[in-house]
Amino acid sequence: MTQRLLPKALAAVVLLLAALPETFAADVRSVGSKLQLFLDDWLIQSLENVWPVLHSPDRREAAIRKDQPWEDIYLYNPVVIKDGHRYRMWYRAKYVGRPFYTAYAESLDGIHWVKPKLGLIEFEGSKDNNIVWPIPGADGRSFSVFRDENPSVDPESRYKAITNLYEETASGVRQGVIFGLASPDGLRWRYLQKEAMLRAVPEDPQYDSHNIALWDAARKHYAIYARGWFRRGIPPPGSKRVDRDVDNITMKLLSGEQRSFTHIRDIRRYTSTDYRNWSAQEYIGLGSEPLEHLYKNSATPYFRDPSMILMFPKRFLPTRKFDPNWKDIGLSDIVFLFSRDGLNFDRRFMEAFMRPGRHLEAWHERSIQVGTGLVPTGEREMSLYFIEHAKTSKLVIRRGVLRLDGFVSLKAPYQGGSVVTRSLEFSGSQLTLNYATSAAGSIRVEIQDGTGKPLAGYGMEDCPAIYGDEIERVVTWKGGSDLKRLFGQAVRLKFELKDADLYSLRFQ
Repeated sequence: MTQRLLPKALAAVVLLLAALPETFAADVRSVGSKLQLFLDDWLIQSLENVWPVLHSPDRREAAIRKDQPWEDIYLYNPVVIKDGHRYRMWYRAKYVGRPFYTAYAESLDGIHWVKPKLGLIEFEGSKDNNIVWPIPGADGRSFSVFRDENPSVDPESRYKAITNLYEETASGVRQGVIFGLASPDGLRWRYLQKEAMLRAVPEDPQYDSHNIALWDAARKHYAIYARGWFRRGIPPPGSKRVDRDVDNITMKLLSGEQRSFTHIRDIRRYTSTDYRNWSAQEYIGLGSEPLEHLYKNSATPYFRDPSMILMFPKRFLPTRKFDPNWKDIGLSDIVFLFSRDGLNFDRRFMEAFMRPGRHLEAWHERSIQVGTGLVPTGEREMSLYFIEHAKTSKLVIRRGVLRLDGFVSLKAPYQGGSVVTRSLEFSGSQLTLNYATSAAGSIRVEIQDGTGKPLAGYGMEDCPAIYGDEIERVVTWKGGSDLKRLFGQAVRLKFELKDADLYSLRFQ
């Protein structure tokens, strides 16, 4: 609406607001002393000659190899947690023929893994193995474990898990069901109840994937992120679609071909406050980005900011084939999603987070999968674990490494660029940066008021050039690093970057 169409009094108010300092009308972000990642533009007002860049993990050593008689070429679905001084992994060891074994390994550094002889489950007449599931009389295709950090958790149920099965309905439809499990130590498991916790709706009966359960500490509820197979134009009853219209799914393949799909692999969420009674399903939101088949979601809260839920789903391309001698059609790689509320996920990075790799065995429909669990493995790095060369003799569970907070950086070239944040309020007496530059590169920081005016003593010329590669560099100005006198003020940060990457910041 233009100003000339407004009543005179209202027009005067609009003119008055326009004349006020911008800080009064700005959307002030309250950041406190919380870690701030640059995954999206939540903190960013403007970028000039600076771009967000998605980073891929470095492939490192094989963590688990198929070397036991109860393991087969479907070694899959790793879950890794750092539990005190130990790293612990649960993985599907056997898939061909019943039962579907889940096995256990552990490590003191996240690099060198052992398969302990647990003496729990019998295999071919011996319990001299690392199998933890299924217990006698039980079953389960996949197994998703987490350590329950709910303050009110019963110690006998400190570790929880879900497993999925199929049941045949009276009409002959295979319906997916999910059972809840509990354990005091992550090794000795029991059903929480005889009945299934979740039953897939008839219109979307698929649960055949590594469905993930977790404790969402930021929102104080449990969540299950499960596989869905959404049928075009038939929303499942009791559920709601989040910000996507799937009535007319037409996917443009990488070859340029247009093809309509009756189903699309999708992700749905359930929540619970007691791990027994669950909400109706909701399909996660993915904004307006192109729809793709997403499979095995690998949901995990980020350990440095548990309010941020990360996903590393397998992207499945059903009509592509690289190796003419491979019997099945389809290719897979890994993509990166993140969410600030646990339901609506950001998919702005459409490029692969992990590509299949240079080996022929990597170029088929099930060759790669990231397991759930992202863990610190050093002062500067974190690790995730992924399947490589599935369904072949070269199958391994391999470690991938990123720098801390190293999913996305704001990157500037040698010519330089700048970043200005939105107005923000903070607590903490120092500003720290996770950054990296070249030997010739640099970062400088200016603190501004809400109108963009530099604050005395915190101007760009007051900030010595920062260069190097550090996870927590304290920013200093000529007057020092103390920011206490700025408490309660709405301020902005302006960064000047030259041949540099900025990964995160924190007031602390």
